[in-house]
Amino acid sequence: MGVVIAIVALLLIFALILLASSIRILREYERGVIFRLGRLIAQKGPGLILLIPIIDRMVRVDLRTVTLNVPPQEVITRDNVTVRVNAVAYFRVVDPNRAITEVENFLVATSQISQTTLRSVLGKAELDALLSERERLNIELQQIIDEQTEPWGVKVSTVEVKDVELPQEMQRAIARQAEAERERRAKVIAADGEFQASEKLFQAAEIFSRNPATLQLRYLQTLIDIGVNQNSTIVFPLPLDMLKAFVEPRSGSGGSGTSQS
Repeated sequence: MGVVIAIVALLLIFALILLASSIRILREYERGVIFRLGRLIAQKGPGLILLIPIIDRMVRVDLRTVTLNVPPQEVITRDNVTVRVNAVAYFRVVDPNRAITEVENFLVATSQISQTTLRSVLGKAELDALLSERERLNIELQQIIDEQTEPWGVKVSTVEVKDVELPQEMQRAIARQAEAERERRAKVIAADGEFQASEKLFQAAEIFSRNPATLQLRYLQTLIDIGVNQNSTIVFPLPLDMLKAFVEPRSGSGGSGTSQS
């Protein structure tokens, strides 16, 4: 009797183990690729999944977006400058069946294809384009990697070049170039300012020449502006034309008196 009870207990335990192995619960962002005796039969999920014990096998696939850090790569640009570049790629699985059956490990495969594409695309660009046209290069990288991973059921949404490390010699050369460019711009701006100022002075000189009184009024206004500071000593040239108004009447009155006498 005891032997029978032990056998029944073992059978119940075995049945519970088989039942437990046949039940799977998939989250909302997961899908299950079902293989029956080695053959792909279905894609199921999310929720409760029932499998035939021993016969069925399920592989979980995460559908969330994966952030893939592309390791730093040594790249020789088109103008023969060696730089060290790293990037980040965002992708997700859109077809779980192909992601499992078409490639052994889609995560490793996507990482490797991203590294080779990064070296290939950036190697065709010059250093100036790599530094200033990064958005265009990002789009080109995304399109090429997405085309290569599409047969695996993987969709690459974004590729971004994060950092470009330059040799110390190149950094110093770029710094000298930037300094020279800023000096050139400063000289051009200063020369343009002098040219505009000379034009304004020329126009002002024409106005003063047509009406000399305006020059005298300008002298007086300048004196008023300088006189605001009480602690300054001002030496100001006085035009002789301003004295004519005072000198000529006196000369005329003196001459008339002499003639009367």
